[in-house]
Amino acid sequence: MSKESVGITVSKKDDFSEWYTQVVLKAELADYAPVKGLIVLRPDGYAIWESIRSSLDEKLKKTGHRNGFLPVLIPESLLGKEKDHFAGFNPEVFWVTHSGDSEIGDRLALRPTSETLAYSLYSKWVKSWRDLPLKINFWNTALRAEIKATKPFLRTSEFLWQEGHTVHATKEEAEKEVLEILEIYKKTVQDELAIPVITGKKSDREKFVGAVYTTTMESIMPDGKALQMGTSHFLGQNFSKPFDVKFLDRNNVETFAWQTSWGVSWRLIGATIMVHGDDKGLVLPPRIAPVQAVIIPIYYSDRDSQRVLTKAVEVERTLQNIGVRVHVDSRNELTPGFKYNEWELRGVPLRIEIGPKDLDRQKVTIARRHTRQKSDLPLDQIESQIGTILQQIQDEMFAAAKKRLDEKTVKESDYSALKTALESGCFVEAPWCGRAVCEEKIKEDTMADIRVIPFGAENPNEGCIYCKEKSTTKVIFGRAY
Repeated sequence: MSKESVGITVSKKDDFSEWYTQVVLKAELADYAPVKGLIVLRPDGYAIWESIRSSLDEKLKKTGHRNGFLPVLIPESLLGKEKDHFAGFNPEVFWVTHSGDSEIGDRLALRPTSETLAYSLYSKWVKSWRDLPLKINFWNTALRAEIKATKPFLRTSEFLWQEGHTVHATKEEAEKEVLEILEIYKKTVQDELAIPVITGKKSDREKFVGAVYTTTMESIMPDGKALQMGTSHFLGQNFSKPFDVKFLDRNNVETFAWQTSWGVSWRLIGATIMVHGDDKGLVLPPRIAPVQAVIIPIYYSDRDSQRVLTKAVEVERTLQNIGVRVHVDSRNELTPGFKYNEWELRGVPLRIEIGPKDLDRQKVTIARRHTRQKSDLPLDQIESQIGTILQQIQDEMFAAAKKRLDEKTVKESDYSALKTALESGCFVEAPWCGRAVCEEKIKEDTMADIRVIPFGAENPNEGCIYCKEKSTTKVIFGRAY
């Protein structure tokens, strides 16, 4: 970042959308591509994605999933085999119609999601109960022509994600897989990104097209809008039948398999920016920060420079040896104050300041990004304490985000109160009769939909928030991106 660069010029509270865009661009996470709706991921942004990917990848492999690769082009005839699924994605599909100047015949879709492509192959790979379960995950991109306003990481026409596709011999095994994946997602988002989520099911109106049901994890952003953080779908036999994914069971009887699909995307990066950032810029949880600690040497004379720089490099090596991602900012042409502002903009969790007076006292000054609080730390405690401090930062960031989620989730049984709460930017937990007509009327009236039906929310002893007839469950209403 050049010395002339300007920090964040708007308040998060006053202009959330502009604040968010400035953080993405000025913290150098991403930039706009020449094609509308596409972004370029810069090294810090990609490093955050690598951290998320690494954490998820480890968990998935421990539970028996393996990685594969799928091509980006899908024949139209294949995409249309599951008609409801195809109809749901058709408005967003990019089509390839020519190779050079020649028409190619059957149009090719640029992959909006991979169910149809994967399952046409699974029908060849699965023949016997011995081939099951088949559990494959794909790290790739998806392309969807966004029809809403685009926003980096949240709504772009191409995005990085992972999509898992599994095949099972029994319904019970497939449903267990759905919940196991959702729990992996929840643990990753809460433990690594420090973002609390509410888990449960989608309504039939909001479920993934072609699924029997969809489980989801939802969170609320500081501007009061809901963000779907990840989904895990029970597909039943809705895809195995049209794609002939079947097998001979232990009794040599041919039967259709049971399937699941699931995924999260780089939308998680957008959520991290929104939940934790402040008016100074990005604030990153230590576990996913590309740089966890930055060391700023402070000196104003040649006599002090060598002494301070030597100690800065020594501290850097100490931290590297205990696994901390650390960087010494030794640029002579920039003042310490400029460096402070730049690294705060980039969201580095911990700043370590080392000057001649610090060395005389055998201490360093540390500044925590999320609270901007400073304190002294003895030099001989750096190796033993920095890891603990980083974990404290991680825990405190989650606790603060959890407090905000709790404060922004209200319970209502009166419809006018629901509308007021939605206007103020809240999640609203309310009883619902289970009928689509009430769900649709609420959507038309408030622009809010059912974000999630929390697990364990069934059969409350109340009347529906809209029609007042007996409710079947409690749900979370919210306005989404």
